[in-house]
Amino acid sequence: MLTSAPHRIQRVELRDIVKRFPGVLANDHVNFEVQAGEVHALLGENGAGKTTLMRILYGLYQPDEGQILIDSRPVTIESPADSIRHGIGMIHQHFMLVPSLSVAANVALGLRSTREPLLDLEVVKERVRQLAEAYSMLVDPDAMLWQLAVGEQQRVEILKSLYRGAALLILDEPTAVLTPQEVEEFFVTLRRMADEGHALIFISHKLHEVLSISDRVTVLRNGQVVKTLKTADTNRQELARLMVGREVLLRVKRKPVQLGPPRLVIQDLWALGDKGLPAVRGVSLEVRAGEILGIAGVSGNGQRELAQTLAGLRKATQGRVLIDGDDVTGWAPDRLIAQGLSYIPEERMEDGVIRDMTVEENMMLEDHGRPPFARGIFLNFSAIAEHCDRLIGDFEIKTPSRRTPLGNLSGGNIQKLILARSLSRTPSVLIASQPTRGVDIGSTEYIHQRLIAQREQGTATVLISEDLDEVRNLSDRIAVMYEGRIMGIVERDEATVEQLGLMMAGVPMEEAAGQTG
Repeated sequence: MLTSAPHRIQRVELRDIVKRFPGVLANDHVNFEVQAGEVHALLGENGAGKTTLMRILYGLYQPDEGQILIDSRPVTIESPADSIRHGIGMIHQHFMLVPSLSVAANVALGLRSTREPLLDLEVVKERVRQLAEAYSMLVDPDAMLWQLAVGEQQRVEILKSLYRGAALLILDEPTAVLTPQEVEEFFVTLRRMADEGHALIFISHKLHEVLSISDRVTVLRNGQVVKTLKTADTNRQELARLMVGREVLLRVKRKPVQLGPPRLVIQDLWALGDKGLPAVRGVSLEVRAGEILGIAGVSGNGQRELAQTLAGLRKATQGRVLIDGDDVTGWAPDRLIAQGLSYIPEERMEDGVIRDMTVEENMMLEDHGRPPFARGIFLNFSAIAEHCDRLIGDFEIKTPSRRTPLGNLSGGNIQKLILARSLSRTPSVLIASQPTRGVDIGSTEYIHQRLIAQREQGTATVLISEDLDEVRNLSDRIAVMYEGRIMGIVERDEATVEQLGLMMAGVPMEEAAGQTG
C-alpha cells in the first residue's frame, strides 16, 4: 500500500484572501500564516469567516482574490486532493470514516496498493503502529472502527492524515465530542506533533482550550482579521472582547435562591432511540422550583432522547413524569405547554422553527390558539403584533421587523426567538437542550443571563449541554448521563472537572470521587 513521504513545510501563508457569496463578504482581505512547530488558533464568532478561510486552504472553496503560499512559493489548491499533495490535512468535526471497516482499511482507503488489485494491509498496519507509537496515539490497526470510542476514532483521523504525509493539520472544533480526560490526552498528542515540526491550525470557540494549547491566536470578526497575538500575552477576557467587539461577561452572576418544592419529578423513565433500542434507561431525577439541574455527558448518551420524552415528542416505555404533582406521562406537547412546560430543542431548525415562516409566525407557533391571541376561531392580530414587538425588544432579537422571513436571521437571533417564545409564558418547568450550540459568544452571554433570570422567578430548569463549562457555570446540581443512565448527581460547588470527566466516561460517582479525591 503506497504511503506519502512526510512533507517538510516551514510556513504556510494566506495573503489578502477575499471570498464572496451572494450578499455576503465572508473573507475580506484576510492575512493569516502558520509556521512549523506551532499551534495557531483561529477564533471568531459564527459567520466571522474562519471556516470559509480554512475551506479555501483545504481546496473546498476557491478564493475570489488573494493567494496561498507554501514556503514563500505561490500554490494553487483546487481540491482536497491538491491540498493533501501539498502536505495539508484537515480533521473535520464530523469524522470522515467508515464504521464497518477496520482501522487499517480506513487509513488505506483511497490509496493505491503496490499489489493491485489486492490490498496490502500488513504494510499499512505496520506504518500505523509506527505512527501511533511516535505520537502516543494507541490504536489497534486490526480493530473495527465501530468498536472504538469517539476519542479513538479521532486518533484514526489524525493517523490517516499523517499516513498521507501531512505536515500541516487543520483541526476544526476537535474537542467537541471528547471528555475532559480525552481532551488532555489529545492536547499531549498535538503538542508532540508540534514539537516534531508539524504546523497545526486549531479552530475552537472554547477560550480556555485555545489558551491551553496554542502558541498564537488570530481573531476574525465580520470577515476581517482583528488581531494576531501571542497566546502568552493575552487572556480570556481580551479574546472575548476581540471576538465580539465589546466587553463580555464570561461568568454569569448567580444570586442565592430559596428553592421551592419539586416541580419536575422523573421516576424510572425508559425510552427507545431512533433505532428501537433503549436510549433512556431508568432515569430518576427531581428538580425544584428555582433550581437549574445540569445534565452533562458526551453526545449520544441519551440526552436528546430524554429531552424529547420530557417534551412529549417521544413516548416513554416505562416510568412516570410529574409536573407540579400531576402525572403528565405520555401527554402531547400542547397539553404539556398548558401544564407549564417549555422546551428549547437541540435541533432548532428541525424542531424549533419553520424557516419559510416569518418571525411573527414562528413566535406564535405554540400560542396562537390561546387567549388573548385568539377569540374562538379568530386570531387577535393586534394582540399578536403587540406581543411579538415586545418580545423582539425584550430579548434583543435583531430583525428588520416581525414580518421578516425567519431564514434572514442569524443562528443566534433564531435561538433568541425560541428563548423568547419559551420564556414569555413564565414556565414552571423549562427543558433547555443545548441552548447555546452554534451560537456566538455574545448571544451565549445573553442566553445565560435569561436562564439565570428564569431561575430567580422559580422555574425548575433542566439544562442539557455538552459544554461542561456551561453546565458548571449555570447549574445548582449536575447529573451525568452515560449510555442512557444517570451515573450520579453532584452539587455544583463540589463538582470537579476530573470527577465529571470520569463519570462521562462511565465511571460511577462514588468510584470517580475516590479516584479524584
